[in-house]
Amino acid sequence: MAAGYSRAEEKNRQVRESLEPLAPGERPGAVTAGAIFALIVALISWVSVAVALFTGAEIDGSRPNVAQPIAVAVVMSLMAWGMWRARYWAVLGFQMLLVLLMVALIIGMVIAGSWTLFAGNLALLVLLGTLFFFMVKAMARIQMPERPSAD
Repeated sequence: MAAGYSRAEEKNRQVRESLEPLAPGERPGAVTAGAIFALIVALISWVSVAVALFTGAEIDGSRPNVAQPIAVAVVMSLMAWGMWRARYWAVLGFQMLLVLLMVALIIGMVIAGSWTLFAGNLALLVLLGTLFFFMVKAMARIQMPERPSAD
């Protein structure tokens, strides 16, 4: 078992050494995609809050509670800003959200009442899983310390 662990640790060391730290102002593509996704969700949430507050909208005869969409809008706005600035905490939080969404999609696939719902959940699962996969390496690059120059 120790030999297997040492081989795995050697492989991990090689991968860490092959990573290049982010240049000043650089943002990996997966993080940019995540930031845009978070911004879109935040904008939709802010618009839904504005509609609920200013149009007199009613659901089942009563005014909707806007606390939840406000919370979603604030969190997604912070994540979008943080990922745009390539902040580790924002990418980590977004990955946590991706995992929760992927679990919900898997549950949705299990209880899907039609092949169309199943296929839609599967397509979203593949899309979010791919984004998650590419964000792992981006997170590793974001948290890397600056390497001393070889001069």
